[in-house]
Amino acid sequence: MRIALINENSQAAKNSLIEATLKKVVEPMGHTVVNYGMYTAEDETQLTYVKCGLLASILLNSGAADYVVTGCGTGEGAMLACNSFPGVLCGHLVDPSDGYMFAQINDGNCVALPFAKDFGWGAELKLEMIFQQLFGFGHGNGYPKERVEPEQRNKKILDGVKALTYRPLIDILKDLDADFVRSTISGKHFAELFYPNCKDKEIASFLQQLA
Repeated sequence: MRIALINENSQAAKNSLIEATLKKVVEPMGHTVVNYGMYTAEDETQLTYVKCGLLASILLNSGAADYVVTGCGTGEGAMLACNSFPGVLCGHLVDPSDGYMFAQINDGNCVALPFAKDFGWGAELKLEMIFQQLFGFGHGNGYPKERVEPEQRNKKILDGVKALTYRPLIDILKDLDADFVRSTISGKHFAELFYPNCKDKEIASFLQQLA
């Protein structure tokens, strides 16, 4: 699985810590981590949590990433922004049990974490445990055992509802302010990370023309 890491501007200084912790946990599982930044608080490209939502949708809808890890100060804004775009089912994770239950019950493709609130002594240990529970036991297996069937049924219903209530991303990209989209994809390493792995030619072509 190709896991993309996205940091918004208020918590960009923690990018290297988050990346290192994520890699430590998921690379032995056979997953790949791709860091889309922000890499430092001083990056020229400043990603707000709304831009993180758009970038997550671009990566997931295009197939350039299979999963997105993002967040903000509380994780709430990033979660709301991600869920406002198509093709993203984002959970808000505060502790390791959230990671396990989101993976098993909700089977989403994106998580938003609080990187300021309660992010103190031992924060990297807490992150490590969250990532272990999120990625270490598969997805969509249900929890507890007696609830597996209705949970899997409800997930399929939710996927069907989202398919009807969201427009295609390419249509949204065309209607969004061009400068907003352009600034979202102007990260230092976006082009080299995204285009070789993008599986949607229409999205890739539109973004290349826009840039």
